[in-house]
Amino acid sequence: MGLLFGCLMRNRLLIGAFCLAVIVTAATKFPLRAWVAKSDRDAAPLLEIFAAFHPEEASSAGVASADRNILDQNPHLEKRYRAEYSAALKELSRELKKEKDPEVRLDLGLLEGYADGALQTAALEGKYLIPFTDVAAIEFQGIQVLLREDVVSADKESAAAIRLRKYAGLEGGDQPLGALARNRTLARVDQAGLVGPPTSQVEQALKNSAVYLKGIGDLAEKHHLVGSKEACGRIASDLAEYDKFLRDVVLPHARKEFRLPAELYGNLLLRYGVKLPPEELAAKAHGAYAETQAEMQPLAAAIALERKMPSSDYRDVIRELKKAQLGGDTILAHYKQRVVEVENIIRKERLVTLPRRPTVVRLASPAESAANPSPYAQLPALLGNHGDRGGLVLPYIQPGVEPLYDDDTYAAASWTLVAHEVRPGHELQWAEMLQQRLSIARSLFAFNAANVEGWALYSERIVRPFMPPDGKLISLQNLLLREARAFLDPELQAGTITPAAALRVLTDDVVISPNYARQEVERYTFRQPGQAPAYFYGYLRMTGLREEVEHRMGSKFDAQKFHDLVLKQGLLPPEQLRTAIIAAIEHEEK
Repeated sequence: MGLLFGCLMRNRLLIGAFCLAVIVTAATKFPLRAWVAKSDRDAAPLLEIFAAFHPEEASSAGVASADRNILDQNPHLEKRYRAEYSAALKELSRELKKEKDPEVRLDLGLLEGYADGALQTAALEGKYLIPFTDVAAIEFQGIQVLLREDVVSADKESAAAIRLRKYAGLEGGDQPLGALARNRTLARVDQAGLVGPPTSQVEQALKNSAVYLKGIGDLAEKHHLVGSKEACGRIASDLAEYDKFLRDVVLPHARKEFRLPAELYGNLLLRYGVKLPPEELAAKAHGAYAETQAEMQPLAAAIALERKMPSSDYRDVIRELKKAQLGGDTILAHYKQRVVEVENIIRKERLVTLPRRPTVVRLASPAESAANPSPYAQLPALLGNHGDRGGLVLPYIQPGVEPLYDDDTYAAASWTLVAHEVRPGHELQWAEMLQQRLSIARSLFAFNAANVEGWALYSERIVRPFMPPDGKLISLQNLLLREARAFLDPELQAGTITPAAALRVLTDDVVISPNYARQEVERYTFRQPGQAPAYFYGYLRMTGLREEVEHRMGSKFDAQKFHDLVLKQGLLPPEQLRTAIIAAIEHEEK
């Protein structure tokens, strides 16, 4: 239920006090605008709901008061969820009717939209789906999010120890999380008209269970969590019982057909920020895909000629470039240097204003690499941040061991990955939100993949002209992948393409590794259906906004000022982002 970072009451006084504490702390360093303070007070009840139902994700957002709590799987969850969000929605609607300040009104609309969307999604999931929880994944991620920094505070380690014991049923309840999740599923497993999770999703959860369990144990041992030996033993037993339950009960009810009901899939697209009918989105993506392939071919031919490659087809050229894999710890030094080189391009070409502080680049642990074998941006908490910085996390590749993915671990790929994940992409967007002290509504509850991924994909575009030829080719390959996502995801859900055919598109024409392609198809079919098209949709809206502003301003257009202005808006959905940018330009023109 709910979508916030992929998505999340405790005592209202505690959360309200937390929000005010964040405001007061921030105000000692940066002047806090009055409308932001008012907006944050309005957001406090919704933040409470977020923290109560999904505390692990609230921890990721920086809600420290949620750090000792665990995912709510207690009886009557759906009823309590609907009651809390309905009450919040009514209060937000009352506040919106009274509010005069346009900035606060915008934020109240964002908060209202989030609450209403959460209710709609919960209603549709209740209408169609048997509840399913990947317990092992939640438990690993819930501990990892508290212990992810190089230097972890005593408070975070204490919270992790308590959260670990709660997962084990040793504190705050007499049942471990797996038992609670099992009871929740059993309560509805035989209800007529409901469908179970896709078979592939259950099988993947079973496959990963041992990996996550080991990751939990490694983190507990590394940080000497109090009582962890007993807790980990109890969790191991609970997960073993839960895995048996998945095999014996859930798998027989699982559906071979991964497709979601059209009503639910359409809702997911909207929640991720995609506001185009699936058929129209797919048609646009097919057209863009063909154009990108046409752009890639002459570039690949030039690279093949210069390097005396046996074939000039862009597919073969990409495969040749992939052969120069970065092994062992060399990947860390390479990416650190690439970040510097991309930053130099950004400054020289005046693409966007960069902060003075350096970004963090680090290697993942073996457990992190098993859970996520691709490079990714580790984003700092947006609330209550006390110096936590974002950065790039790279997979640990053992020398001489074949990597699971060969898609980002070679030199030509590092240009576009840095632009997307670090600067001017994800890391810079989060850094700017922290610097601006944006409202909770605009930095948390406005979260939508169309804005976040659209900006990051657009970031690749604005750096691409200054990359070397092989970097440009792989950057276009990454664009091709995002275009493929925008037609494969809806077409898989519509049943007009099969998973096997989608795999062939990804491996044969997009030229990504078989493991990456399988992960992509899992993403479209059961992991996050509806999310992948948000890259292309957000990119369309971002490039369209730039064209509109360039046309309006003519010779006065300044790319750096435009990009800085976009980043100052936080995570507004594309439609509200356009309204805010045009209003700011009109104000400047007066």
